[in-house]
Amino acid sequence: MSDDVKNSEKASAPVKKVAPAKEKLRRQVLRGHAYVQATYNNTIIALADPNGNVLAWSTAGHLGFSGPKKATPYAAAQIVRDLVEKVKPYGMREVFVFVKGVGSGRESAIRTFNAAGFQVVGIKDITPIPHNGPRAPKPRRV
Repeated sequence: MSDDVKNSEKASAPVKKVAPAKEKLRRQVLRGHAYVQATYNNTIIALADPNGNVLAWSTAGHLGFSGPKKATPYAAAQIVRDLVEKVKPYGMREVFVFVKGVGSGRESAIRTFNAAGFQVVGIKDITPIPHNGPRAPKPRRV
């Protein structure tokens, strides 16, 4: 019976109140880099600070687009709008855009950055270009 008394004393112990969590302080990043990867199948955009630390990213699939709709200019515009909302706490104003790939969302993403209130400082195409390609296969012997 003494065990029941001990357990009931533990249950009636006062509950500690936890203070509400403080809002997380975000550092101010006024200038950033936008990396747009536009392929035939998808569009991926990441916003980073000048050191390369990613602040936010988004893709067409992340927003609910599926199949061939992921590589459309409309999807690229929606991705940029989503990123603008994610980066608001950082106070970013200027962006330097790095574009990679040959998809149809390239131009639309850049135009939407400008329309969303960002000042596009510069645009650089970093699409990889093969200089000589891989070694050719040896001739077939029959």
